[in-house]
Amino acid sequence: MELKYADDTSIIVTSPNLGNFETKIDKIFGDINDWFKVNHLILNYNKTHYLQFNTKNSCDYDLKLNYQGNYVTSSSNTKFWVLIIDDSLSWNAHIDQMMYKLNTACFLIRMIQAIMSQETSRMVYFAYIHSIMSYGVILGGNQPYNDKIFKIQELSQIQE
Repeated sequence: MELKYADDTSIIVTSPNLGNFETKIDKIFGDINDWFKVNHLILNYNKTHYLQFNTKNSCDYDLKLNYQGNYVTSSSNTKFWVLIIDDSLSWNAHIDQMMYKLNTACFLIRMIQAIMSQETSRMVYFAYIHSIMSYGVILGGNQPYNDKIFKIQELSQIQE
């Protein structure tokens, strides 16, 4: 039977000390690889990364995560569905991505406003801008960096 790669697998491991963390991560990698094998899946270590969350007062450890010689590289952010989560939970990378999408959507609305009815323009607004603004707002909606997004949203409002 052909093995397939297991995409979009997320694991959260916490530990107050590094030694206990390494023991936990080894066990989890063993368990997950056993489960994948039984289900004819394989973990693609070339696309597997870990994210070490940090606070202002925490130490950043240089972890060398590997399982049976397969190394897992560190990353400062990762995409989880459409959310971009960074190691300090600042949401800046996610907001930057939203800014790009919103700027594109605002340009679209400005172009169609002159040739479409207000009702059609509103549908485009809710399909493109409102959906981008709404997804994940509960997680990062109170960040000071969000001012950039709210300014774009104001610019995109449909002219009455």
